Formats: sequence, C-alpha cells, structure tokens
Amino acid sequence: MNKTFEIIDVEIKRLLACNTHLGEYNCEKLMKNYVWRQRKDGIFIIDISKTIEKIKMASRAIVAIKNPDNIISISTSSIGQKGVIGFSRFTGSQLSVGRWIPGKLTNQMCKDYLEPQLIILTNPEIDFRPLNEAAYVNLPTIAFSTTNSSLKFIDIVIPGNNTNRHSVAILWWLLTREVLRLKGVLSKSEEWDVKIETFLDNELLSSD
Repeated sequence: MNKTFEIIDVEIKRLLACNTHLGEYNCEKLMKNYVWRQRKDGIFIIDISKTIEKIKMASRAIVAIKNPDNIISISTSSIGQKGVIGFSRFTGSQLSVGRWIPGKLTNQMCKDYLEPQLIILTNPEIDFRPLNEAAYVNLPTIAFSTTNSSLKFIDIVIPGNNTNRHSVAILWWLLTREVLRLKGVLSKSEEWDVKIETFLDNELLSSD
C-alpha cells in the first residue's frame, strides 16, 4: 500500500475511534457538504475524509501568518481547554481559555485588548462571544464545527464532533501536528511522539 494512503488510513481510524464522525440529530444547510450520510436513528455522520482535508487547509492558513503570536486559539468551555493549551504550547500561538472578556477584540480601552490576525475556535456555539467580536472587526476565523453548527462568520470550517472530549482532543492534536509538519518541525513521514492524551483535559478523565 502507498505510504500516503497508509497514513490517511491511520488518521481515519483514530478519528473514528474518537467518535469525530458522530454529528447531531440536526444538520445546518451548509454543513450538509460535510455529511456522509444519516443513520437510521437520525444521527448525521460526518465525512471524515473532509475533516482531514479541512485540517490541512486550516493549517496552511495558520502557517501563512509569520508571527504565531498573532493567532489566538480559544475554548471558553472546559472540554477544549487542554487542546488549546497544547496547540499554543507547540505552535507559539496566544490562547484564551475559560470566560471570554467582552471587548477583547473590539474595545481598545479593554486591558486585555488584542489585535490578532486569526482566531481558532473549539466550538462556535459555545465560543460565540469571540466569534461575534471577530466578525465585527472582520477577523478571519477557523472553527471545529459539528452538523448543527451555524457557519455564519466562519471562514474555514473543520467538520467534526466538537462536544465529545476525545474528539476535540484529536482535532486539536491533528491540527497542531499538521502545522508543525508544514513548518518543517516534523517530517510528514515520521510519527509525532506527543500523545493525543496530552490534549485531553485531565480533570475530565474519569467521566465522559
């Protein structure tokens, strides 16, 4: 088997094991482009090949920004905070976890005011405050989005289960790895020695 296909096969198996393909019972019109099919029980199944494709697209947009300090990775929910911390640690981006301070992107009088070139959201429904602020200042936005996610104000969508902690962890892990590969830090043929568990919230390990 071709080496490239072997790598993709491994990634698909990882994503399936983490339930990244499981969407919701509802599907937004624009998210139908990323759906494989709908199960008999009504759950929409996300096309994992498109998840991988959009991770690569998002990574190219990220590395196009020369200074990673001009990127903010965000999770206002606890479920994605370890992923955001991991992404920031390995790529050098800024991060914002927990409560979003209103005006951080729009109010120059705010003590935490920032002027990034790009933001990355774990869940646009939960991270709606930074999403709306980014839209107000015309700031490009990448977001992990499930089937019932609105794509309003999102420039690059990465389709995937953004409510399951294992899925969120592997999405951040794959995005981080791809960015490092594009930067030349990692070879495309080598396995990253950082475990996916590094991106999984420790305080949630005992529950789902």
